[in-house]
Amino acid sequence: MQEVEFQLRGEFVELNQLLKLAGVCDSGGAGKALVAEGVVSVDGKVELRKTAKVRAGSVVTLGDVCIRVVA
Repeated sequence: MQEVEFQLRGEFVELNQLLKLAGVCDSGGAGKALVAEGVVSVDGKVELRKTAKVRAGSVVTLGDVCIRVVA
């Protein structure tokens, strides 16, 4: 599994933007499509809200990619 550590700048980042900024997809729109497909999990639960607020300490998984959000 590929692990990515994402440095949070602020209180939270929207899920679709996190996927783009972490390099998992090319654009925020592509991030929204991945979330809509139900293939993205936040802290072990499938997340279907494209702009869900992801905060420090959360772990986002998509396929074999694990993104750890740190403050």
